[in-house]
Amino acid sequence: MTHTIMEREARSAPEKIANQLQANDQLTRKLGQRLREFAPKFVMIVGRGSSDHAGVFAKYLFEIEAGVPTFAAAPSVASVYGKRLQLAGGLVIVISQSGRSPDILAQAKMAREAGAFCVALVNDETAPIKDIVDLVLPLRAGEEQAVAATKSYLATLSALLQLAAAWTQSPELARAIDELPQALQAAVDAEPQLTAESLQHSNNLVVLGRGLGYAISKEIALKLKEVCSIHAEAFSSAEFLHGPVTLVENNLKIVDVCVADESYASHLEQIAEVGRRGAELVHLKQTANEVHPRVAPLALLQRFYIDVAAVAIARGIDPDQPAGLKKVTQTL
Repeated sequence: MTHTIMEREARSAPEKIANQLQANDQLTRKLGQRLREFAPKFVMIVGRGSSDHAGVFAKYLFEIEAGVPTFAAAPSVASVYGKRLQLAGGLVIVISQSGRSPDILAQAKMAREAGAFCVALVNDETAPIKDIVDLVLPLRAGEEQAVAATKSYLATLSALLQLAAAWTQSPELARAIDELPQALQAAVDAEPQLTAESLQHSNNLVVLGRGLGYAISKEIALKLKEVCSIHAEAFSSAEFLHGPVTLVENNLKIVDVCVADESYASHLEQIAEVGRRGAELVHLKQTANEVHPRVAPLALLQRFYIDVAAVAIARGIDPDQPAGLKKVTQTL
């Protein structure tokens, strides 16, 4: 263990999420019923940073499980350009740890006034976002002291999974929710996958995933930048072959984020292709074969959070105090 705040908070995620799922059960069931009655034509996700990456996870999750088009908002449309979108009949999900950033609040206010049904996933239930949206779905991750989000991000993904299960009334997703805390604890107890040695002399790399794996690849790339000062960019493994693959000729290091869901076979083919072209590969795999494919990305990310804190320490960086960052970022 590194004894960093970041790692301690990451290790607490299984217990936090078990409590969250239980505490939010009735609220999420009622929200699911309301969404079935409302039948949203689309879902718009509002968020910045890690919250925006959670929105990518929501896009794949809701489109796969609920069949509803889902896309990311551009918060500046409301806060900077002062424009209103046509959002009647839509569901807007605001994702924010603090619920205080001015651009996020402006976008939520615009969405509500434009006729959308607005739900906020927020860790601070006292935040001003509560007075804007129709309903708050608490993340219940508890205070997060480390600048780099870990337990609150995993709690966001678990809240999205629980919402999807309640909305679609999928027995399979409901079973996956029941298994989630145990799957996360198994990842905590698993062997490290990302090591300082595997990233030695690495200052630039690419993170590749597919589908829900791509969604967490964006979060993995962000954390490598935030806490390890490694320039990392995430791509869909399919998209990477449409141009950026030329970077492989320069001995590029690639972090392979491999989730055994419906995209598995295709992703493996694409990883094999970049390997044949000379990429140096670092593999991150789900920590248990029997875990549900919608839960697998969370378990993989759970292990990564613990590992990346150790990589930062080995590189002489304090992951609890990344240079130039603070916990709540205020943007217009």
